[in-house]
Amino acid sequence: MCVCERDYSNLYRTETSLQQEEEEPTLLSMAHAKSAGGNLQVPNVQALSQTWNQSGELVPARYVRTEETSDAVVVAGCALPVVDLGRLLDPRSSQEELAVLGSACQQGFFQLVNHGVPDDVVLDVRRDIAEFFRLPLEAKKVYAQLPDGLEGYGQAFVFSEAQKLDWSDMMYLMLRPVESRDMSFWPVHPPSFRTSVDRYSAEAAKVVWCLLRFMAADMGVEPELLQEMFAGQPQTMKMTYYPPCRQADKVIGLSPHTDACAVTLLLHVNDVQGLQIRMDDGKWHPVEPLDGALIVSVGDIIEILSNGKYRSIEHRAVVHPDKERISAAMFHQPRGSITVEPLPELVKKDGGVARYKSVGYAEFMKRFFSAKLDGRKGHLDHFRV
Repeated sequence: MCVCERDYSNLYRTETSLQQEEEEPTLLSMAHAKSAGGNLQVPNVQALSQTWNQSGELVPARYVRTEETSDAVVVAGCALPVVDLGRLLDPRSSQEELAVLGSACQQGFFQLVNHGVPDDVVLDVRRDIAEFFRLPLEAKKVYAQLPDGLEGYGQAFVFSEAQKLDWSDMMYLMLRPVESRDMSFWPVHPPSFRTSVDRYSAEAAKVVWCLLRFMAADMGVEPELLQEMFAGQPQTMKMTYYPPCRQADKVIGLSPHTDACAVTLLLHVNDVQGLQIRMDDGKWHPVEPLDGALIVSVGDIIEILSNGKYRSIEHRAVVHPDKERISAAMFHQPRGSITVEPLPELVKKDGGVARYKSVGYAEFMKRFFSAKLDGRKGHLDHFRV
């Protein structure tokens, strides 16, 4: 993957000069959590499931989501497009694979194979994430979220005592730029956790840097244009534990949403699946990941930049009746100083028609958090013309 590694070295030369500018956007989500009034503490779902699953009681009312679990689900697994990063990087096959990438981004989700992340990096981060969630509750609480922030261990976007809850717990970390990390939230157990997450963070950033360049090529814009918008590559990671639930048909592991970022890389930590995406038929389709693949999700930012050519697709997570599920989502954001709007070159290609409003990134994220606070879906609709 030498081409991307060479380009990535240029990123580091740029990153130092932009360091001050990038520290603010990396902490943007924290600021909006504060503006929303902070997260409320709720029961730990992993601990709850260990006692409740042995009882004969009904699932606690705050977790009952029958209005959503009753939606139609297609039984057969969804065959996501498969993009081969190795073929994209090979001049002999790059152009052909670029068409595959473009088509996949128009569908919003795809599986990325031959991504170049070393097997030992993936194995190590999977092992350490799983071991962290196996720690006693009191050991995990050392890294608990603060009331006015998202980083740390707990649940996200809980702002009301009457709010329905997801059947999951999470660990959320700021990863990049490196200077923005608050190491007080980084577990010291297992002992290799910090090293394995750091290594995976660096490899994921390389992958996304490559994808952004090829996305630019498919869209017909200069790669440097996207490089500048994503310089420093603000990056966060959400590790989620979905406990088993014997009444799994009544709960939701992760509420339906789109990702308010540029690109998400999803790593399945264990072999229990639960990701579902809503297709054009309005039904939920389960995703069955390929062995060794990363699941890539196009985020809201890229949909807007592409003037709607690429799509950010609604997705959710369901839980298993008797097996735990663990996943790790790596979110990649643009620089906080950018204006989120369709790229002028693409508007021109579309006959001068911009399909989305222009908005500052800070305002874009503010509306995202506001939608979460109000329990609204489809916040991206607000920006459509």
